[in-house]
Amino acid sequence: VCLNGGRLGKLVLASTEPREQNPNQDLMDQKESKSGEKDLNRVPEKKKVTIFLRAVGGNTPILKRKKFKVKASNQFSSIISFLRKNLNCSTSDSVFLYCAQSFSPSPEEVIEDLFNCFQINNELAVYYCTTNCWG
Repeated sequence: VCLNGGRLGKLVLASTEPREQNPNQDLMDQKESKSGEKDLNRVPEKKKVTIFLRAVGGNTPILKRKKFKVKASNQFSSIISFLRKNLNCSTSDSVFLYCAQSFSPSPEEVIEDLFNCFQINNELAVYYCTTNCWG
């Protein structure tokens, strides 16, 4: 599996044996709903991943509880809204979230994709702050 522009791609291995080609396979892999969102049913509904929220920066409020279990099929925007709610942020307050201490994932990113790429000790570390830290 490789990371390609923030999305996971498939690693295709060449085989010497002929295989049947399904012309609709690409369409089935990237099924989209009428609203244009990608189909998130590829992740089992009951699968959950552990998110470790770490505060960085000088004046960032610290959560009492730092580890949470969330559905793997949720989008990253669910973590953003959850954190804003628990920090009692107003709509004008800024909150920055980072993965791997370097980049801010897209709100549409599926949590399981981030977890598969950036997990450490079976946890996805998400760093948050009220000021821009890593770009």
